[in-house]
Amino acid sequence: MPEDQSVPVLLLAAPASGSGKTTLTLALLRHFRDRGLAISSFKVGPDYIDPAFHAAASGRPCHNLDAWSMRPETMAEILAEVAEGADLVLGEGVMGLFDGANDGSGSTADLAVALGIPVILVVDVRAQAGSAAAVVHGFTSYRQDLSVAGVVFNRVGGPGHIKALERACRNLPVPILGYLPSLPELALPDRHLGLVQAAEHADLEAFLDRAAGEVAKHLDLDRLQTLRGGLARPEATDRRPLPPLGQRIAVARDAAFAFCYPHLLADWRAAGAEILPFSPLADQPPDAAADAVYLPGGYPELQAGRLAGNRHFIDGLRAAAARQAAIHGECGGYMVLGEGLIDGAGERHAMAALLPLETSFAERRLHLGYRHMKLLADGPLGPAGREFRGHEFHYAKVLREAPGNELFEVGDALGERLGRVGLRQGRIAGSFQHLIDLV
Repeated sequence: MPEDQSVPVLLLAAPASGSGKTTLTLALLRHFRDRGLAISSFKVGPDYIDPAFHAAASGRPCHNLDAWSMRPETMAEILAEVAEGADLVLGEGVMGLFDGANDGSGSTADLAVALGIPVILVVDVRAQAGSAAAVVHGFTSYRQDLSVAGVVFNRVGGPGHIKALERACRNLPVPILGYLPSLPELALPDRHLGLVQAAEHADLEAFLDRAAGEVAKHLDLDRLQTLRGGLARPEATDRRPLPPLGQRIAVARDAAFAFCYPHLLADWRAAGAEILPFSPLADQPPDAAADAVYLPGGYPELQAGRLAGNRHFIDGLRAAAARQAAIHGECGGYMVLGEGLIDGAGERHAMAALLPLETSFAERRLHLGYRHMKLLADGPLGPAGREFRGHEFHYAKVLREAPGNELFEVGDALGERLGRVGLRQGRIAGSFQHLIDLV
């Protein structure tokens, strides 16, 4: 695309979760990819699972944008990277359009306004007809600074339902881009942290092709492409990135450790660090020359027995600790650094025993929310007092988290103090908090 032109960017959002925006986004990504467009995408919010589906559909990496936990310059820089070389960028919102953190900020609408991106509203009309017009009217008029450029009605019952929707919406200023029927075969399986991961979806390619065919039949895709919204080519800005853990960082990457933000690794590479992926599930140890090891979150609770038996992985972690490499675990990675993990069936599995931690999934309890974190001591993440923003999302129960030194002082999105969390022992540290950006 010539440098003097804008990159069209559109953001799919919905009145509520479960409206079908993920399936529609994937269908559009695959359709435009098959039409020969360089199609890029982003996902709003702290979501690790949907971006992998985006990447499978488009053939290009998907990044996260988050209006609560990211500084404006961070979002601008990531959007610039997403748009680089793209003919079209599609974003997928999170929850309902105006839903955000507990303090009311950080919604999909906030991000759309901050970055000047027009919204396509996806409305599930399974149990309504004329009332859908009131929903669309409310969502298009609620914020005057928000541009809703079109609407897609999802899970439509048939021709009579379509006619009723058209009559009800005939005086609305927003164009209807199409009507998608209710198709059970386009439902994606899920589990306790969201969708079953893309890598575990045995028939993903067929699913994506089928979804792309449906949008081609039922949506006005040529009109959708004209909804540019006047977004100028985003420019990268100077910002302070998250500092790397070391210069040669071994990063666990497989189905048990999949929750890693692309912008985090990009920041580390930009700072000159070498990223060395390895697979604990394949019983690979971290690179022996690595001066740092990063264990991101994922689903170790589903693979606990296998991980416990992978001696090359466990021994490699312990060898890294013995040579004073920096080791940091987030959420699932934190649990693996502990002494034991009890799975959902109540069976205990020995972990790396690098931190005095015992966790259990036998009695699950949801922990969810944005977090503000402050380092309590100097370490691989930086000096004492350094502040981060991130989130927490897990079902693990902590049975024992001591004796040891805590890692962070933590507060929630409302500013309420949640106390001291995590553990640090020398250059080994971890917590259930996922780091997203500096404050």
